[in-house]
Amino acid sequence: MNKDQTIGAAILVACLLIGVFYVATLFYPQWLNVFGMQVAQSNVQFWVIAVPVLIAFVGILAIGSWIGWTMATTPPPKSLEDFQTGTDKKDVDKEAAS
Repeated sequence: MNKDQTIGAAILVACLLIGVFYVATLFYPQWLNVFGMQVAQSNVQFWVIAVPVLIAFVGILAIGSWIGWTMATTPPPKSLEDFQTGTDKKDVDKEAAS
């Protein structure tokens, strides 16, 4: 396996483990008692849903902010009048002045 395949396999395993942890915690929060955590079921289920929603919401806002920043800092394109077929506008102006 090359480096990219190793990284891909690590990402796959991490995502699978996080997915199993998420589903187990969402539907059976009592399994956390194995680690000595005495938690209220409704409290755990709230945070299991709230944290990913918060991360997704902030991620969408970050993408929107990036798009806005890009639009605000990018100069406008040339107008259609600046484009002429075959010759530059400067060349046409010089010919007209002659």
